[in-house]
Amino acid sequence: MTLCSRRNANGAVFFNQVADILHWAIPEDWRRRFKLLERPDNLDGFEAAYAVILRLFRTIVAALDPSSLPKNKHLTVEQAKAYFAAADPQLLQQHRQTLTRISNRILEASLAAVEQHLTTLWDGSVGVDATPVETFARGVSAKRDYTSTDPDAAYYVREGDHRDPDLTPSAPRPRGRRRTTNKLLWGYDATLAVARNPHHDPQPMPNGCGDPEALPALTVGFMLDKPGHSPGANGIAVLDDIRRRGHPAGELAADAAYNNSIAADWQIPLRKLGYRPTYDYRVDQLGKIDSIHGTILVEGTWYCPSMPENLVNATIGHRRHPVDPKAIDQQTWRTRIEARARFALAPKGKPNDNGQQRFMCPATACRAQCALKPTGLGAGPHLPLVDPIPSPVGPPKICQQTSISVAIEDGAKHWQPRAYGSPEWQKIYGRLRNTVEGMNGYAKADAHEGIEHGGNRRVRGVAAQSLLLAFQLAHANERKINAWLATLPGPDGRPHRRARYKTPKPLGTWTPTGHITPPAA
Repeated sequence: MTLCSRRNANGAVFFNQVADILHWAIPEDWRRRFKLLERPDNLDGFEAAYAVILRLFRTIVAALDPSSLPKNKHLTVEQAKAYFAAADPQLLQQHRQTLTRISNRILEASLAAVEQHLTTLWDGSVGVDATPVETFARGVSAKRDYTSTDPDAAYYVREGDHRDPDLTPSAPRPRGRRRTTNKLLWGYDATLAVARNPHHDPQPMPNGCGDPEALPALTVGFMLDKPGHSPGANGIAVLDDIRRRGHPAGELAADAAYNNSIAADWQIPLRKLGYRPTYDYRVDQLGKIDSIHGTILVEGTWYCPSMPENLVNATIGHRRHPVDPKAIDQQTWRTRIEARARFALAPKGKPNDNGQQRFMCPATACRAQCALKPTGLGAGPHLPLVDPIPSPVGPPKICQQTSISVAIEDGAKHWQPRAYGSPEWQKIYGRLRNTVEGMNGYAKADAHEGIEHGGNRRVRGVAAQSLLLAFQLAHANERKINAWLATLPGPDGRPHRRARYKTPKPLGTWTPTGHITPPAA
């Protein structure tokens, strides 16, 4: 199957080609090692070989299938319920874990050519995203009383305007105009984890060579599930397998489908694996979204409870409709985001084994001046003066102590280690989100793997689809690796292929509505 995938430009595995390779294309000594029967190269010989190949593949799939439903035939609702009732959930869960491990081992083999480069140039950072892929079967309406011939799949639906309305400025919709469905497929969500070092952008080299220290973005883990089902749990399963294979944990960026998961399914396991998340937020998640011991969580960061209201609601004001009198422009938002840094709690030491972290009050950390912390008064006119909010029950715990302990569960759903909108946040989020979206488009290109289309994986069921998709994703990795190696200097100091560079956006110019145009020099 590996040889078949590498011979095809789209990385697809076709079992008639596998039969030809095993019985008539590989050398005779290898056929003896594999204990293959000598078969004549005619109709009877091919059909006998092909039947054995299919039987062996079905045996493999049966040992990995996390679904109890038979494929390739329609089932009535009653039949499907009977299969579910008779299934062993523990056995199916074991199959799911084994399928993830085996399919990702196929993917891991494609990284062998750059294994040493991964060790030295990659810090474990990944972008995680789910992208739809078709299966080789037709979908059925929920009103039907029978299942599809691929009952493990489901419908993926995307509206005409694919932008998240909660992440973009609201605008009046013309009367009488309705959204139309522009994408509908029966298949799976492929959760991909794509590796990139976001701290190093490719640098132009002499003679049109590529940067030898800028490894291309590569898929290091994946799994399939029904569209929209458990994105957080599926993402953790992929990342856990990556860690099990010995790869490090670094930065991580994911879209709103992940940071809106249940914290116990995504955020907490993610941090326990060692990853440092970077998120964007919906409109209803901006400003103050949580609190503990008096301190407030504003867009993922713990701040002083007396931080000025205009700083707390800076992003809310920027995302208002431009005609709203309370709206602020991009530059004002940028200034207020920078001003927040003085009111942020400062970490004290490192988290313990349970993820618990101690934080210091900003006045104690000499970032601000506060009347409740007299020792910090007079530290300098450059430090903001905090105006404590009066309370009938007295100041909160953070104002009575120099530091507090924050457990991993506190504010877990929205917490992130970097201040939202800061240049460091922009670098991590922008680089990793662009990386995973770029890999999606790269592997979906019709001229090559075309993973979105089911015609190159003419089998049904999540196990069979996972195995064949693993070979296609491995093929996409190898194609990227070969293209990168071709840009490195040859014996004459010139590359075999000229490298292409994209100029990254300047840090500090991003806002929730785009980039600020840098002033002319």
